[in-house]
Amino acid sequence: MNEITVNEWPLLMETIAKVMTENAERLCEMDAQMGDGDLGLTMKKGYCALPELFAAIEEGDMGKRLSKAGMKMASAVPSTMGTLMASGWMEGGKRLTGKASVDAAGFASFLAGFAAGIAKRGKCSPGERTVLDALAPAAEAAETAASAGSSLADTAKAALDGAKKGVKATKDMLPKYGKAAVFAAKAQGVEDQGAVAGMLLVQGLCNGICG
Repeated sequence: MNEITVNEWPLLMETIAKVMTENAERLCEMDAQMGDGDLGLTMKKGYCALPELFAAIEEGDMGKRLSKAGMKMASAVPSTMGTLMASGWMEGGKRLTGKASVDAAGFASFLAGFAAGIAKRGKCSPGERTVLDALAPAAEAAETAASAGSSLADTAKAALDGAKKGVKATKDMLPKYGKAAVFAAKAQGVEDQGAVAGMLLVQGLCNGICG
């Protein structure tokens, strides 16, 4: 895939849904150690619903349509992580307003918007052991790759590599938010489940783009 058009987004969303479904049990097991144990189910439900939500929106502008899909996703999975992911889609979509297609630079901009949306809604920053610790480095890696003239596929691969490194770094971070903060001592040496969910999102996008 050399570019993403409005018709390609449902396919990418379906690829994300596949990745989330395949990893639902893993996410639930990780979340059970630090939270409610339902993260995998939330991600599976939200991302399996997203392609249909996007397809049902009558909006010609790609970015606005993505943002509206994010708003609908927030209603479908009204949990903390569901809201954060939805906020990412809303802000990421705004970065693509007016675009007919998404190239490497546009993809990097989308990821930067996605990370910014999560940071704004969650009032969090990189280094605090959240989903942002996968998406912020993914966005940075994508921007670096796109700026160097990489193709959309190579930019997506760079983003995934950045997300994986971000997840690994969470092993040395202590949680500050939610129930995870109560179990902070158990977090040492363990990857953050929210960051893993963020990495799986980037993996789904990469799988769809690189096909």
